[in-house]
Amino acid sequence: MINTETLQGNWHEIKGMLRSKWGQLTDDDVAFFDGNVESLMGTIQRKTGEARDTIEHYFEQLSSSTGDSVSWVGETMRAGAHQASDAMRAGAHHASDAMRTGAQHASDAVQHTSQQAAASMRQGYDEVESVVRQRPIESLAVCFGVGVITGLVAAMLLRSR
Repeated sequence: MINTETLQGNWHEIKGMLRSKWGQLTDDDVAFFDGNVESLMGTIQRKTGEARDTIEHYFEQLSSSTGDSVSWVGETMRAGAHQASDAMRAGAHHASDAMRTGAQHASDAVQHTSQQAAASMRQGYDEVESVVRQRPIESLAVCFGVGVITGLVAAMLLRSR
């Protein structure tokens, strides 16, 4: 079962995945997570009609896929370094092979992490696009307000010089 810390620590990413998996969930359904996993699963079950087992299985997949990518990269690099260290004791030729392997593992880890970041960015973009489509007037008002505030700040900075 997914734990509360995993959900809270990765909530922005996870709520997008939930909405992607179950399109019936609204922004309000996944707006925040109060730490109650049972309540969240009940909401998903009520809104989607999914079996509890299916929801639990999906949460298990989320739990294993949303671990801290940075620590995974570090662990992979440490493993590669251990391989290189062991190989150095065995001989220079083996060390270079192990270092290449370690470097390849680290490269793969970095690539995986960047792919996760890109997916997260795409997901965030899709969420913003969805909000703008659902609430165009409010979105326009927010953009106008941000523009006015930015203009005021810039004018104040120029005046102070």
